[in-house]
This record gives sequence, C-alpha cells and structure tokens, in this order.
Amino acid sequence: MGIFAKRLSRALSTCILSKQWPYHQSLFASAWSATQLRGVKSRGSDLKPGNVIEKKGRIYQVVKAQHTTQGRGGAIIQVQLHDVDSGSKSSARFRTDETVEKVFVAEKSFRYLYTDEETGNIVLMDPETYEQLDVPKHLFGEFYVYLQDDMEVHVQLYDERAMSVSIPRRVTCTVAESEIPMRASAAPQYKKVLLDNGLTVQVPKHVVEGDRIIVNTTNHSYVSRA
Repeated sequence: MGIFAKRLSRALSTCILSKQWPYHQSLFASAWSATQLRGVKSRGSDLKPGNVIEKKGRIYQVVKAQHTTQGRGGAIIQVQLHDVDSGSKSSARFRTDETVEKVFVAEKSFRYLYTDEETGNIVLMDPETYEQLDVPKHLFGEFYVYLQDDMEVHVQLYDERAMSVSIPRRVTCTVAESEIPMRASAAPQYKKVLLDNGLTVQVPKHVVEGDRIIVNTTNHSYVSRA
C-alpha cells in the first residue's frame, strides 16, 4: 500500500471512530463523499469491471479487464474503457504493477420523470429532495425501452455526474400485439408478441393481446403473467 493510501486509510479510520465524519454510517452515501476520495492510488492488477479511473485528465469506467502475459514483457492487464463524458469506448494496457488512479463513486436511487426531446437526456428526480438529474441516454443502452413513469433507477455518481445506471431486474409490460402460435409439437409452444415498449419477446401460447406480463430485463425473457 502506498504512502498516500496509508494516510487516507488512517484519516478515514480516525474520523469514523471519532464520529467526526458526517457520513460515517454510509461512506459512499452521497456524491460529496465520492469527490473526497478522488485520487486513491491502486495497481493495474487490481482493476475490475465497474471500477472508475482517471487517466490523462478524463474519467473512465472499466467495462472489461483481462490479464495476459507477453513473454519477457511480463504480465499486463488489457482493459476496455468507457469515457463518461463522451460515451466513447477505447482500450488501454497497464502493467500489473503500474500505478492507477481510482475514483470512488456513490450510488443513489432516483425516479424516472421523462425524456427531454431537445437534449435526448433522461430526466430523473431525487425522491427525497425533488432535485432533478439529467442523465445521458447512452448510459441506459438497450435498457432504455423499459423506462416507465416513476420507475426506480439506481445511479452511480461521481462529482454529481452520472457514471452508470441500472433499472429493476423485472419489469411489467403490456402485450400490444400477438402473432399466431407456432405449429403444434411435443415441445412447449411459444410465440412472439410485441410489447407496449416496442420490444419483441417469446411467450407461451396462452398469452394474448392486452395481457400484462413480467419480463426479465437482463435477457429480455418472459417470466410470468403479472
């Protein structure tokens, strides 16, 4: 552990034990606490998907991380990075013993309000303070279609900026259109239906137009009737 990390660890321990730290019950309870822990040094070998790092003045989130060995060059870690500001992706290599500057983030719950047609941003609201937060649409990726009024959305924040988002694992949707079931067979029969959010999923043949069903958002699969 480096000198900076040791000093930070001692300082945090002292503040928590003496109850002088205003967020001692939850260290990452707010974006404020996240900004205070910027610049913690770590080794390249410690990088994992989900980590947030600062590199050449820009903030990136690690999407993938893979350890490889290059002969006499020693072990390295190949990472895929997501630029938080631009949304672009890039790759980078770090030696396993190379110093990397990690950034800690805070996670907070918001509610979905609407999509701003002019900016394309997703507007969320803090249910406690009623303050609004604009989140770039690209952070939601393919899961954007599941957004519903007042849906709970978890946001990872750094310096009051959204780093990543997550929606509920299961969402209730309405069947808008239903096709004729596939030809009868010994195997369970399934058919395709169009949901009210524009997504097409496979469902059992007994599901009909107008039914409300539960969908697993991680793989867009049918779970059950609602």
